[in-house]
Amino acid sequence: MNIAVVGLSHKTAPVDIREKLSIPEDRLEGALRHLRGYPHIEEAAIISTCNRLEIYAVVTETEKGVIEITQFLAETGHIPLSHLRRYLFTLLHQDAVRHLMRVAAGLESLVLGEGQILAQVRNTHKLGQKYQGVGRLLDRLFKQAITAGRRVRTETSIGTGAVSISSAAVELAHAKLELSNQKVAIIGAGKMSCLLVKHLLAKGASQITIVNRSARRSEELAAQFPQASLTLAPLTELFGAVAQSDLVFTSTSATEPILNRQNLGACLGGDRSLMVVDISVPRNVAADVQDLPQVRAFNVDDLKAVVAQNQASRRKMAQEAEGLLEEEVDAFELWWRSLETVPTISSLRSKVEDIREQELEKALSRLGSEFAEKHQEVIEALTRGIVNKILHEPMVQLRAQQDIEARKQCLQSLKMLFNLEVEEQLGQA
Repeated sequence: MNIAVVGLSHKTAPVDIREKLSIPEDRLEGALRHLRGYPHIEEAAIISTCNRLEIYAVVTETEKGVIEITQFLAETGHIPLSHLRRYLFTLLHQDAVRHLMRVAAGLESLVLGEGQILAQVRNTHKLGQKYQGVGRLLDRLFKQAITAGRRVRTETSIGTGAVSISSAAVELAHAKLELSNQKVAIIGAGKMSCLLVKHLLAKGASQITIVNRSARRSEELAAQFPQASLTLAPLTELFGAVAQSDLVFTSTSATEPILNRQNLGACLGGDRSLMVVDISVPRNVAADVQDLPQVRAFNVDDLKAVVAQNQASRRKMAQEAEGLLEEEVDAFELWWRSLETVPTISSLRSKVEDIREQELEKALSRLGSEFAEKHQEVIEALTRGIVNKILHEPMVQLRAQQDIEARKQCLQSLKMLFNLEVEEQLGQA
């Protein structure tokens, strides 16, 4: 069994490719079932965010498993394989393990150290368990990665003041507009929209309208900012709110564009200018709005310049985090290698237990039934204790053995000395 990750991110693929491969939560169960249906994929988990789509898998044959994942991605995005390959990355074994640790720690994020990704990794693990994509290996890997992400945020300062996608979007708008004078509309009322409100208020914006399908979600968002006078509007009033705004942010889970050249052009007056910042993947704003002369439109890929200004000061913090991540990678590797010893240890314990039971039965029969009934529990506990103490140290040393060749030699010696291969063959027969 080997671990592989195949995917793409803001580093390897533009937003128009990433949005085609985005897998919303309501399609995740079917996607995991599809992946598990391939002959060489034993376990699978999917991280799908605005900046990355990554599939982690336990594969029985590495090359064939990777081909199956790549084929799945091509089918999911309806992208020819020859075109898709240029955007994909593939990492195997320890590199795949290290990559997930880095993702959870925010070191692979557009914004170094951003906190939202750890919650997304945790959600990937939870849903992978729920939909039976995650088995023993990925369960342990994701738990170790979540631990790594938490350690990096508590033992280094990389998460202190870390900007998010939302704050970068506000910074982009602030660089081009005086926000205190602007009428702002936010389409969507999720976590990203909540962060948008927070950062807009910090920049002096005071005329903010939240447009959302669910009135309850909008009210919950507004309740978090009692000091602000937020205007709440249903989705049916979307274009009225846009027409009255100078700046619009979009952050919804819609899989098709909400705003396009036709509907946006229809609601704007001829001399009305508008700035639109779309932080959703798939995009909420169609590319053709750029054809409208009075509209300036930006998407998540346009945030890179804003983020770059913050990167230099965070690189030193990232170096501190790398050392912690290597400790977590080593811990996972040690556990993974110890799995090789399990069949031999189980076989050895089984054989010794058989011997214990046979000898105990002989001893009790010689002692007579009256004695046996009275003292059997004590004698059985004694023999179990002796067996456990004799086996404990060899098992601990075997599991802890980090040298691969030395561990293999130990396993072979145990099999030979205790004739364990014969026992295993008999058990299989």
